[in-house]
Amino acid sequence: MPSPSGQIRASSSLIRRLLLLRRRGASPARCFTTTEGHRPTMVHKRSLDILHDPWFNKGTAFSMTERDRLDLRGLLPPNVMSSEQQIERFMVDLKRLEEQARDGPADPNALAKWRILNRLHDRNETMYYKVLIANIKEYAPIVYTPTVGLVCQNYGGLFRRPRGMYFSAADRGEMMSMVYNWPAEQVDMIVVTDGSRILGLGDLGVQGIGIAIGKLDLYVAAAGINPQRVLPVMIDVGTNNDKLLKDPLYLGLQQHRLDGDEYIAVIDEFMEAVFTRWPNVVVQFEDFQSKWAFKLLQRYRYSYRMFNDDVQGTAGVALAGLLGAVRAQGRPMIDFPKMKIVVAGAGSAGIGVLNAARKTMARMLGNNETAFDSASSQFWVVDAKGLITEDRESIDLEARPFARKVKEANRQGLREGASLVEVVREVKPDVLLGLSAVGGLFSKEVLEAMKGSTSTRPAVFAMSNPTKNAECTPEEAFSIIGENVIFASGSPFKDVDLGNGHTGHCNQGNNMYLFPGIGLGTLLSGSRIVSEGMLQAAAECLAAYMTEEEVLRGVIYPSISSIRDISKEVATAVVKEAIEEDLAEGYRDMDARELQKLNPEEIEEFVSNNMWSPDYPCLVFKDH
Repeated sequence: MPSPSGQIRASSSLIRRLLLLRRRGASPARCFTTTEGHRPTMVHKRSLDILHDPWFNKGTAFSMTERDRLDLRGLLPPNVMSSEQQIERFMVDLKRLEEQARDGPADPNALAKWRILNRLHDRNETMYYKVLIANIKEYAPIVYTPTVGLVCQNYGGLFRRPRGMYFSAADRGEMMSMVYNWPAEQVDMIVVTDGSRILGLGDLGVQGIGIAIGKLDLYVAAAGINPQRVLPVMIDVGTNNDKLLKDPLYLGLQQHRLDGDEYIAVIDEFMEAVFTRWPNVVVQFEDFQSKWAFKLLQRYRYSYRMFNDDVQGTAGVALAGLLGAVRAQGRPMIDFPKMKIVVAGAGSAGIGVLNAARKTMARMLGNNETAFDSASSQFWVVDAKGLITEDRESIDLEARPFARKVKEANRQGLREGASLVEVVREVKPDVLLGLSAVGGLFSKEVLEAMKGSTSTRPAVFAMSNPTKNAECTPEEAFSIIGENVIFASGSPFKDVDLGNGHTGHCNQGNNMYLFPGIGLGTLLSGSRIVSEGMLQAAAECLAAYMTEEEVLRGVIYPSISSIRDISKEVATAVVKEAIEEDLAEGYRDMDARELQKLNPEEIEEFVSNNMWSPDYPCLVFKDH
């Protein structure tokens, strides 16, 4: 959305003066407009065109003066309603329509809710985000995991109107001009997928755009990214899903996926195109299959402002949980390098977690080669073929640092390809971490083996999404291992009633705790890359968010209802780290020099002031 010229913005010196006055007991009224504050919005349309535009439509909340100014009088019922009244009316309808919106017994209630929310999104974007933010705990699982997986599987039938952009293998050579088809002059955040590995559901082809749309809904709701400056993107290079290849109603390219240099050429062209038009955009890669996730991350991470949430976001959230588990066991954080961790899953998410945890351990141990070797020895990685040792033929390059030495494994009574239950029984780990996308992998036998853990409070992390792919349920973990277990999952589960007034806390270790704040912090810092230090700062910020009392009760992740505050804190930590690493180049009128002068409180205020809120702007018509 274009900004009016002459916009007054806060200088850091003014912010400092205001803070100084507050410290002295004064309470001056804010006399400047924040970057994302209220201001009139110029629009180039009137009448029904406004009502049909979700970016500007207010429905019955248009004031009478606006109705006259925009030729709306007579096109709406005469009663002007407040946004609160609109939400109340919508929520009444939502509860009533949840059942009616079903297509039949195969259409779950969650999908019915998604349909109703999506219709609101189609007609009134501001109200949609108002509802989402006010009810984030209830609706995050609808717009994001686990329901978004169901949406992607059924996207062909759910598609009603375009949202986002589609770049395909058939568009090679045209992408540089295609990006100018998107109407927004400024885009701050792109989430892009190729649909090759949607959650744990596999290759869903073009239907995977649903995950990009869902992620960006959370960027808006959690981090306050302006919804008119986000762009979901699907790169359609074909599909290897036989069902979709044979489906006459499939919306994507019905050809096998491009591979090798042809595939890379398409992604290269896309990246060059979007960064040419929007040089300050942040691009998040989402749900690319493992073989490409790492290669593309290494290819672009030092030349573009991008990150991969499956590799780096998952790693950060899991790392925060692991550090929380140390605290929950009543141990000092410096004991983290002593934790024995069995990891089930060696895909992009699993390796990402391993790398992040190993780097953190090594840093605590001195950050030298010996420290890295020592840290690597704390992990036992089990994939579909069993325990990974140096005896394994053709070990993936990314997994090689975590392959156990054969003699060392033999001393523990283990061998190449040992089963998960054997590994857990012999290692007696402090943490069992699941990123396998195999539902029920943590069987009764595996959980029984975890009872032998040398930790007084063993931790079980069933992190795979969606819900049906979780390695176990909290009920299974608490009933088999006991009430002292620390449980976390990727998708939401309800807490478990253990009887005698005790509750087994189910911690949702969802990536949404980090990726909105990482994106916002990167945007506001102006850093040209997303550094390892910025990601580490985000994870440590999340780990420190919980109080000592909470972690001792087994609560290692905060409530989703606090996501807006969490994202602000994470973004602040990312900006601070970017400044510390001399990567910050500033944002809009806050240049690098001004940004470096801000103290921690001012950085937090700078972040808060640049978070969009879903308030109806005053609309003023302006002819072209």
